[in-house]
Order: sequence, then structure tokens, then C-alpha cells
Amino acid sequence: MKYYVDSKILESDKPLSLGEIFNKLDLGSNVLGAEVEGEVKDFYFNPADESKIYPIFLDNEKSLTLIRHSTAHILAQAVQSIYPNTKVTIGPVIDDGFYYDFYTDRNFTEDDLKLFENKMHEILEKNVLFEKEIINRDEALKIFSDMGETFKKEIINDLDESQEISLYKQGDWFDLCRGPHLPNSTFIKSFKLLSVAGSYWRGDETRESLQRIYGTAFSNPKDLKKHLKIIEEAKKRDHRKLGKELDLFSINEEIGPGLVLWHPNGSVIRNIIENYWREKHIESGYQIIYTPHIAKANLWETSGHLEFYSENMFSQMEIDANKYQAKPMNCPFHIMIYKNGLRSYKELPIKYAEIGTVYRYERSGVLHGLFRARGFTQDDAHIFCSLDQIEQEVNDVIDLTTEFLKKFGFSEYEIFVSTKPSKYVGTDDEWSSATNSLKKSLDNKLLKYSIDEGGGAFYGPKIDLKIKDVLGRSWQCSTIQVDFNLPKRFDLEYISSNNQRLQPVMIHRAIFGSFERFFGILIEHYGGAFPTWLAPYQLKLLSVSDEQVEYVNDIADNLRSAGIRVDIDNRNEKLGLKIRESEISKVPYIGIVGKNELENETISIRKYGGKQIGELKSNQLLELINDELSGRVDS
Repeated sequence: MKYYVDSKILESDKPLSLGEIFNKLDLGSNVLGAEVEGEVKDFYFNPADESKIYPIFLDNEKSLTLIRHSTAHILAQAVQSIYPNTKVTIGPVIDDGFYYDFYTDRNFTEDDLKLFENKMHEILEKNVLFEKEIINRDEALKIFSDMGETFKKEIINDLDESQEISLYKQGDWFDLCRGPHLPNSTFIKSFKLLSVAGSYWRGDETRESLQRIYGTAFSNPKDLKKHLKIIEEAKKRDHRKLGKELDLFSINEEIGPGLVLWHPNGSVIRNIIENYWREKHIESGYQIIYTPHIAKANLWETSGHLEFYSENMFSQMEIDANKYQAKPMNCPFHIMIYKNGLRSYKELPIKYAEIGTVYRYERSGVLHGLFRARGFTQDDAHIFCSLDQIEQEVNDVIDLTTEFLKKFGFSEYEIFVSTKPSKYVGTDDEWSSATNSLKKSLDNKLLKYSIDEGGGAFYGPKIDLKIKDVLGRSWQCSTIQVDFNLPKRFDLEYISSNNQRLQPVMIHRAIFGSFERFFGILIEHYGGAFPTWLAPYQLKLLSVSDEQVEYVNDIADNLRSAGIRVDIDNRNEKLGLKIRESEISKVPYIGIVGKNELENETISIRKYGGKQIGELKSNQLLELINDELSGRVDS
């Protein structure tokens, strides 16, 4: 056996676990696990011959997977220590933390979280080892049956016969788990239980109701403190909270969960985004199209959605003895437009773009405001091209994407290239060519990216782009996907220069992902204080008394005719109240008109946040706002 551990080579006449490998190499006590074939593994993992092993130390970001998973187990032990009748289900690592789901008659409270944290500290004081034990299926079923852990029995019964069944023990307590875990609990020093929420077993609302405890853990107190500060700021920026306060959107249970109502204020912003989107796409050679919201079910059989995606599709409806389906995707419609005529190589690339609303059945437990909805509108586009055009088309999409994101205030992002998975369609040569085209396009732009080995869709490789907001949080938005599958399923063709019938390649791409999700990200990124060009109202005029009402109305009319979005507050209320409410609405400019302003034919202007600009004539105010909108002054 030969193992490559960073720059070292270890040879052995027998297979070794990671723990044994690290011990032989004397890597020290700060090694927590390793990354092998792109996955985090613990000391009990047995790497294959010729494996490349990258040790994970405490200061490595990968260590958080081990720390958080192990902390989740400490939490489960603490909960069952305090409430012994509680049943444990699953406790995975998630972005920025972990959760654990429990089955109990109790409704966990904030006070319970404090109890659990204290008990976790008690457990950690004992410096427990995380020990793995392999057991057979019958033994596992008996152990958890005797314990009354029905959820664990269900998990075991669902495992494939070839799958290893393992327990992880920490002192007297243990759990069914695949790992990975820390070697011991001394590395768990900075953790916090964050909240309690309801959930359903396996996300199915027809199954048992569970109590989900969210938590997080870091390798040091400084990072934990920083994260908790971000969480507090994120609560203030929550798009659901601000959406209500700023009257941007709502989700009405009488209409249905996950279905968004865009209010006038939110609709102004959406209209601005849509107009910009159309303008830029037309400039970039896209043809704008519109497609229906439903189609015959046969279309989704051809596309494969009924086979691979049916659980996320709404129930079929019958019309004139035919089965119809609400569309979960726009792609088959774009394909049918392509198929409407015989295509020549001279026409390629053909680029269709649509602001298309789709409907997907998301389980109620995962719905989350604008971020996870059942009806949403994609900024969808599909490019039909030849294999040798992929690189240039991807290059152009990257340019368009980065231009869009910069316009909306996002200049930082992470990029991933996802390569061929174990199950795929298309030839190896096609995959190699397409993947290299994606990489070359990014290299040409000098954009750094990571490789997600095997992470591509079954129909082709892809680029995923995650934007970072003002709090440093990552959001998956933009994607570029190369597809060999749908052109084959729908028998797409074009006539080549030598009169051959060839199959085009299809590139799926979205910049925002969906208008709803992107709008939610914008709300949280700006904390509801949108830049002037995006704000529902750019100026709010306040009269001090009835004497100024006519003058205020005249100013508003003049500015509106010049394209400025103006709101008016002529109510017979105290000025202080009007100013406070205007600040709460986060309007970029507030104009106050009192007796002096009326006499001087001016407006007293202040900017959001309290900055006093002073008295301006109406034409000066218009010039100020237009200068900002044109980029001549900072927004």
C-alpha cells in the first residue's frame, strides 16, 4: 500500500486507517482528520491504495465539518440526558453550523437551549473520545429496537445491503452515524445553540412532527463571536421582516403558501430589474420570447422531468381528455420554438431569453419567504450552438453575468466548475471538450475557480457562481450549464456546412436564478435601504402645515415629469412623526417644506441616514438626484 500525505509518501505492507497513517508520520496532536478524494474523513477511514491524503489541522476551514458534526452529537447526548424519552433522528452539518432533529412531546424553548448548552459543557469537561464501531444489520436493528429508537430502525431498513453500518460512541452514549468525527471532544471549545424550529421527519408533512435545534461551532472564540454578530445583523436585514415593514411583498395563506404577492413598492423594483434585464439581453443578441404556464404532460415525459423530477411537480390536471402540467422549467418550451423550423449552422448560436414563471412543489417545511417558493419567475435563457461555439458563448455569458452583478452591488463571488459525474449522458469526448471550454472561458477572464469533481449534472458540466453580500454570506444565483441530453431527447438538429444533420449543444443559463430569490437577496444586502436608482420612491416630500400643500404638489408634479419617483406626505401630523416614518421607509431623500421654504421657493433636503444637504431649489434637487443616478456622485 502506498499513501501520498501532502508531500510525504508512506508505504505499508497492509492497509492502514488515517489514524494509523498520521501516527506513523508523527503529525502531532493538532491533526483532526483529512480530505481524501474531495471528502472530509476521520481517523477511522481506510483510504485506498495510492490515495492522496491532505491532513486537516485546527486552523483549516475543513476542520469545521468535523467540529460541527461532533458538536451535534454532543447536543443530542445533552438533550437525551435532560429529557430521556426524547428520540433522536438526524443531525447533519449545514452551511455555517448544524442542526439536530428530535421527536418529543415537549416544545423546546429558549430556556431549554440554555439547559442543553450547560449540559454540553458538562459532557465536554470529561474530554470524551469519539469511537467508531462497525456492526451488522441484525445487531443494529436489535440495539435500536430495544432502545425504542424507531427512526434509527427506519434508517437502517432503508440502507442498501452493501452499506456499512456504524455507531459512534462518546462515553456511554452512542448514535447511528457514518461520520466523520473528531478524534476527541477537546477540539470543541466555541459553540452556540441558536434557535428551535419545527420540522417533519424526512421533510414529509404527513410524517411525524419534530423539534429542530440549530447551532453552530467554530475552532476559536473569535470566529464564533464574529459569526454571532453577523447573525444579529442578518436578523435586522431579514427580507421577510423588511418586506412587511417596507410594504414590498406578502405571502397570503388564503392564496397559498409559497406564492408571492408583489406589492406596488416591490413591483417598482421588479420593473426596474426587468427593464434593465431586457435591455441588456437585446444588446447581447438574445431574442425575447414568452411561453405558456402549462403544457401537455407528454412534453414532460419527453424532457425526462416526469421521470426524474416528478416529486417537485404539481399534480396534473385534465383538459379535453388530455393531461396537462404546470411547468417546473422553461427549457422544453424554448426547445419547441427551436424545433419550429429547419436550422442552419449559419443561424447558430440561437439565443432565447424569457422572464418565465414556473411552479414547483416545495414541501411546506422548506418554504422560506422569497428564498424558497412554489411559484417564482426565472431570468431564463437557452443558447443553441455547435460544440466549437461553447467557449465563446460561455465567455459572453460570464461577461453579461459579471456586468449584471456589479450593477446590483455584488463584486465578490466564488466560482465552481462541476465536472462529469459517475452517471452521465453524452460521450467522454463531448464532456472533455465542454468542460475544457468552461475552464478556458474562466481562465480568459482571469477568474479564480474551484473544481467540483463529479458535481456536474448528468446531462453536462456547469459553472456555478455564488455571490457574497455585504455580510460576507454566499448565495447561489448564477449558473451556466452545458446540456447534451435535452437536444438528444427532442431530436434537435441543424444542417452543417457540408449538409450533415448534427445535434446542437444547449446551454442553460440564469443570472439571478429567480426574481423572487434575487429580490430577497437584494433586500438583505442593502438592509432595505436601496440605492436611489432602485428605490421604490427616490424622494419623499413632507409639508409642515396645510399652507405648503399646493407648493409640495407642484414640486412633486414637476419632478415626476422629469422621471423622479416622488411620494408625498401632506397629512396633518407633527413633522417629527413624518420624518421618523420617512426614515423607517428608508427613502433615499427627504424634502421638508415649511413656511421659510415656501417663501424662498426651496426644499430642505436630507439624505437617508440623517445627512443634511440644506435648502435647494427644485431644479437643483433634480440635478442632485440625476447626478447620482448617472454615477457622477456617490449613491
